[in-house]
Amino acid sequence: MTATLRDHLLGRIRAAGPLTVADYMADCLLHPTLGYYSTRDPLGTAGDFTTAPEISQMFGEMLGLCLAQSWVDQGCALRFALAELGPGRGTLMADVLRAGRAVPGFDAAAQVHLVEASAPLRTAQARTLAPRAVTWHDTVDTLPDDVPLFLLANEFLDALPIRQLVRDGGGWRERLVSDRDGALTFALSPPMPVPELAHHDVPDGTLVERCPALAGVIASVAARLSGGGTAIFVDYGHWRSRGDTLQALRDHAPEDPLANPGQADLTAHVDFEAIAAAAHPARHSAMTPQGILLERLGITARAQALARNLTGPTLAAHIAAHRRLTHPGEMGDLFKAMALVPTGADLPPGFDG
Repeated sequence: MTATLRDHLLGRIRAAGPLTVADYMADCLLHPTLGYYSTRDPLGTAGDFTTAPEISQMFGEMLGLCLAQSWVDQGCALRFALAELGPGRGTLMADVLRAGRAVPGFDAAAQVHLVEASAPLRTAQARTLAPRAVTWHDTVDTLPDDVPLFLLANEFLDALPIRQLVRDGGGWRERLVSDRDGALTFALSPPMPVPELAHHDVPDGTLVERCPALAGVIASVAARLSGGGTAIFVDYGHWRSRGDTLQALRDHAPEDPLANPGQADLTAHVDFEAIAAAAHPARHSAMTPQGILLERLGITARAQALARNLTGPTLAAHIAAHRRLTHPGEMGDLFKAMALVPTGADLPPGFDG
C-alpha cells in the first residue's frame, strides 16, 4: 500500500510526540514527495483556489506600473532584480512585464527572479514567461544583493507555517497536532514560557498566532533594499493577530485543516504589524486595503478602457472581476498591502506613510 502524508504524520507523532501547528503546516505544504505544493498546480477552476492575478490582468498591470514608477523615481537603474515570492503560474509576473514595457528602459533593465519551492509550479512559470530568462530560488536569502530589488509577494506570507498559543491562567500552552486512535486531532501542550507574550494581557482561552519565518523573510528583503528598490506585500490579514485563522481550502471550499493533509491548501491570516516590526532598516508604508490601493493606482480607468471592446458574457465577467478585486465586501477589504523602500526613498504610488 502506498504511504500517505497522513501515515507519515502519524508516524512522526508516535515516534517523537505531537507536532506543532507550524511543523504540521510545513509537512502538509512542502513535504518533498507528499506535500501539497510538491505534487500539484493548485490554481484555477481545476485546482483549489484562485488568486488575484488569475482573476484579472488588471491586478498585475496596476502593480507593475506601480513598481515601474518607483524604479523611475529612484533613478532608473540600468540593471535591477525584478522578483516575486510565490509566483503561482507566473501570471502576475507576465502582467507586470507587459505593463512595464510602457515605461522606457524598464523591461530591458529587469532581470527576473522567482522564489518558488514547487517543481510543478516552476514548470508552469517557465511556460508562462517563455522566452524570458528566469532565475529560480528556493528561498529569499539567495536573491541578488548587488543590484536594486523590485519585488512583489502576493499571497505568499499567508502560507508560512504558524504557531498557535493559547492563554491558560498565568501562562501559555501551545496548540499541537496529536494522534487519537489513528486520527489527527488538536491538543494542548503543558504550560510553557513564551517570552514574547509575557506582557500580552488577554483573557484565558485567547489564541494568539505567531509566524516564526515571517520576520526572517521581511528582514532579508529589507536588507537587500539598502541598495535601492521597492517591495510590495499583498495578503489577507490584519494589523495584529486575531485568534484562530488557520484554514484549509480544497476544491474552492473550506474544510477541516486536519481532514486531508497534503490534499488541501493551508493558510493563516498575515499579521501586518509583524511585517512593520521586521522591516528595519527599510521604511514601511501604512497598511492599505487592496481595493483602495488599486483604485489609487487607476484600476477603474483601466477597467473602463478594457470594457470598450467587450460585450455580453465577456463584459459581465470583466465587471465582476473588477468588483471582486476592489469591493469592500469581496477582496477589497480582506486583502491588505504594505510597501517597503530604502530609508529616505519615496513610497511607491498608492501608498501612504
